[in-house]
Amino acid sequence: MTKKNDKPEILHAEVVATSRLFQIEQVHLRFSNQVERQYERMKGNNRGAIMVVPVLNREQLLLGREYAAGTHSYELGFPKGLIDPGEEAHEAANRELQEEIGFGARKLTHLMELSLAPGYFASKMQIFLAEDLYESRLEGDEPEPIDLVTWPLAKWQDLLEEEDFSESRSVSALFLALKHLQLS
Repeated sequence: MTKKNDKPEILHAEVVATSRLFQIEQVHLRFSNQVERQYERMKGNNRGAIMVVPVLNREQLLLGREYAAGTHSYELGFPKGLIDPGEEAHEAANRELQEEIGFGARKLTHLMELSLAPGYFASKMQIFLAEDLYESRLEGDEPEPIDLVTWPLAKWQDLLEEEDFSESRSVSALFLALKHLQLS
C-alpha cells in the first residue's frame, strides 16, 4: 500500500495568459515540508473529453487519419472530442463516432478515465469501447473529411509499428480495449 501525501497548500493562483481554448494559471504552493514553489498549469474548459475504440464485428478496428496541428502531421488514431455542455460522456462518444467515422454504437463500454499530462493539464479523458456498430453519419466540425482506416483486430500488434499511430492516448486506449476484449 502506498502512502498518500498531503496536498500542498495553494497560497495564490492567478491566470497569466488566455487563449480561445486554454487559460494558463500560475500557482504558488507550499508543501507539507514548508518548501514553496510556483507552478504553471493549463486550465481546460472543465467539460472533459472522450476517446472511442470502435470494433466492427469483433474483427476490425476503425480509426481515423486526420491533421494534428501540434505535430503538423496527419495522425492515425481513434475518434475523440470534447464533451458538449449538457452532454454525458457516453453521448459524446456516440456523437463523435458518427461525426468522425460515420458509425454509431449500440454498445458503449467505459474502460477508464485517463489524465493527459497531470503535471501541467487538469483535463481528463474518458475512454470507451464501441461495439455493435451501425452506419450513421452526423456533420462534425472538422475542416476536412477524416480518412477512415480499418485495421484487422487480430493484427493489432502491427498497428504499433505504424509511424503515424503515435498518440499516447490512442495507444493507451488500444491496450485498454484489448484487455477488455481479452485479446492481449
